[in-house]
Amino acid sequence: MTHDPASLAPATLAVAAGRPPRVQGGPVNPPVVLSSTYVSQGVPGDELLYTRGGTETWGPFEETLAALEGGTHGVVLGSGMAAIAAALADVPPSGAVVVPRHAYQVTLGFLDDLARRHGVEVRRVDIADTDAVVAALDGADLLMAESPTNPMLEVADLPAVLAAARERGVRSVVDNTFATPLGQRPLELGADVVVHSVTKYLAGHSDVVLGAVVTNDDATAARIRAYRTLHGAIAGPMEVFLALRGLRTLHLRVERANANAAELARRLAAHPAVAEVRHPSLPSDPGHRRAAQQMTSFGAVLGLRPLGGLPAADALVDAVRLWVPATSLGGVESTLERRRRFATESPTVPEDLVRLSVGVEDVEDLWQDLAQALDRSQA
Repeated sequence: MTHDPASLAPATLAVAAGRPPRVQGGPVNPPVVLSSTYVSQGVPGDELLYTRGGTETWGPFEETLAALEGGTHGVVLGSGMAAIAAALADVPPSGAVVVPRHAYQVTLGFLDDLARRHGVEVRRVDIADTDAVVAALDGADLLMAESPTNPMLEVADLPAVLAAARERGVRSVVDNTFATPLGQRPLELGADVVVHSVTKYLAGHSDVVLGAVVTNDDATAARIRAYRTLHGAIAGPMEVFLALRGLRTLHLRVERANANAAELARRLAAHPAVAEVRHPSLPSDPGHRRAAQQMTSFGAVLGLRPLGGLPAADALVDAVRLWVPATSLGGVESTLERRRRFATESPTVPEDLVRLSVGVEDVEDLWQDLAQALDRSQA
């Protein structure tokens, strides 16, 4: 880059970082290189050899994401779970991990697997209860945090819990998928590592599966890269190329989706067929004050519980026509699903909770479809 990344706004970084050198006749965009192997003779050095170890297509994406997160190292991996597994790989046998009781269900499943196979103690806590988190950190090896949580949207006091972890010598990892680096930058709040499901907002078009890790620590970055190579958790060049193309419009997509989400949350909170709506933008939301202090935007995921419980929740999902009933989130299209349809979802997530991922469509069209679906859910 021709500018210091610290001097540029995130919206500018998303567009300007990770570009090829400015040479006459050179490309504006980094090319995608579709090769599994590279010419190599003699004693191997730092040159490219084989795509499992590295490809020039990864670098521009990794540079751009690291700049957005305020980190020095970005590492792209084959999926969000590959990134989480890499970040958790140095938890020792019989070690202890502190994690939100409500978190991405596959993260919790991975930790349960570590508990079964390696005797790891998994300490599930209410991440919004700072005292409980701090108490659980005593003797722990790692804090695996989400804020806001998936799917309950609880907000952690990240500066406080990350500081407590550091004081106790506990490594900290924050999954920043929901907030994105435009909503909060956990490294600046004290985290050691940030992980992303790139599949979601960063790529943004529901067409790739990728993950990423960002850190400021050289040794951690080297370990994550070694994990990627040894475990084959690699990203395909075309997928990374598409993710970087998506990243260029991250600020536009996130601004529109967040604005839509805040407006829908306001209207849903006043709708007679709604028993509860969760979104940190709402002054009545338990996480609102904390989110306003540590986040620059409130995200585009809502939690909705209609009157009538489980039957009404299923009827709502069945009745939408513009919203897409589907899992995952963060694409340009608006999706929704009842989370407890998954047997692996946390048992403390209400049966009737519908998670909405708000996209970039016209907010009036989104509202009209939701309103008619809510009306039909009460029939």
